[in-house]
Amino acid sequence: MTDSTAIAARNADKNAWRVTLASLVGTSLESYDFYVFSYFSALFSASVFFPAENRVAGTLLSFLVLATSYFVRPIGAIIFGHLGDRLGRRATLIWTIGIMGVSTALIGVLPGYATIGLAAPALLVLLRVIQGLSLGGEWGGSILVGVEHSTEKRRGFYAAIPQLGSPIGTTVTAVLYLVLSFTMSPEALASWGWRIPFLLALPLLAVSLYLRLSIDETPVFTHLVAEKRRTRMPVLDVFRRQPVALVVAIGAALLGIGSYSLMNTYTISYGVTALHFDYTQLFIATTIGSVLQFVTIPLFGLWATRIGSARVVWIGALTTLIIAFPMYYMLQFATFPILVGTMIIGGIFPTLSWAGLGGLMADIFGQSIRYSALSIAYAVAAALSGLIPIVTTALGAASHDAWWHPGVVLAVLSAVTLVAALAAASIARARREGAADATEVLESEETGESAVAAR
Repeated sequence: MTDSTAIAARNADKNAWRVTLASLVGTSLESYDFYVFSYFSALFSASVFFPAENRVAGTLLSFLVLATSYFVRPIGAIIFGHLGDRLGRRATLIWTIGIMGVSTALIGVLPGYATIGLAAPALLVLLRVIQGLSLGGEWGGSILVGVEHSTEKRRGFYAAIPQLGSPIGTTVTAVLYLVLSFTMSPEALASWGWRIPFLLALPLLAVSLYLRLSIDETPVFTHLVAEKRRTRMPVLDVFRRQPVALVVAIGAALLGIGSYSLMNTYTISYGVTALHFDYTQLFIATTIGSVLQFVTIPLFGLWATRIGSARVVWIGALTTLIIAFPMYYMLQFATFPILVGTMIIGGIFPTLSWAGLGGLMADIFGQSIRYSALSIAYAVAAALSGLIPIVTTALGAASHDAWWHPGVVLAVLSAVTLVAALAAASIARARREGAADATEVLESEETGESAVAAR
């Protein structure tokens, strides 16, 4: 490597780090907005927005509202994926984060069922739909702005860093609710205190918009424009040219997304209603598990640069499959140390699959459809994961809350992701070797990320 090439690579790495940090702030806000409502659904939504006569039905309805944003994510992925591949990564991300932040804040001023009756849950669903549309295009773009500013060698690391947004969002949300629960009476918290975390989305949005406005368009997309390599209908091209890779990417995403939905939404409700934990204990345990991820995600990202992102994902799936039933067996003893241990385990093994996910997807899709492909795969996996609290609740009711019922769900997610990650490793290897089937490879991509970044 010549001196000029080495300097260019270092400059590209420095710029990728700056852009990735700006992206991380956005994914943190996205995660914050999501987990505010996830915790809210588990604890307050049933009593605020639904009739009080049947609390079990209210809880199930609140989980259904939570799932609504998952169901519309594929639509948002199609809309914003198209914009991301046609108009650019940066501009699309500005729109997605703006829509998400405003809709979250509006939930904070929404009247409850006691005030406006059935209009309350109807408006709540509408805002969740808007949130889901924006979420459909947020994750893929956030991954790409870091990946496409980096060299190919460092792709796995920069694809992992935006994944820190999830534990950041979880931690900030849990800490907020802990602070509110210690400083407010339960009555005040249920009456109006729950609105505060939603309203805090506005100042967080201002910071996110400022940072995203300060970054440049990715070199990869700039190169696609200059070479006139943008496809007219990127969403259709995903299904026409790389259908197998799309299915594989969806399966690879299930554990990383679904484990959060299982452990940070369902387990909180299950822990309160069936195991009789105090919800502050659940928040403390969740926060401990999330803080651990501040260390594990960057480390797993660095590991991905050495062994490949797909391998990191399947190792995470295999280890999670092994511990799924023992973990939930121990949880039935309902002690706080075991609860903390459960969240720590959830902060290590499933996080392997979460940390490697962005790099895995970037490795198997072509540049000109990458925003659409990542967004659709993630959105479909998220839509499926949105059913997890409902399915697990139903399985718990059918089994009379048998200790193994959450373990079944976690084991299924792990097995699917394990198979998909192994397939993704094969696709990525074939693309690198230039031996993949023509239906799976969109373009030759002689000017890959490392070459573009060095220019």
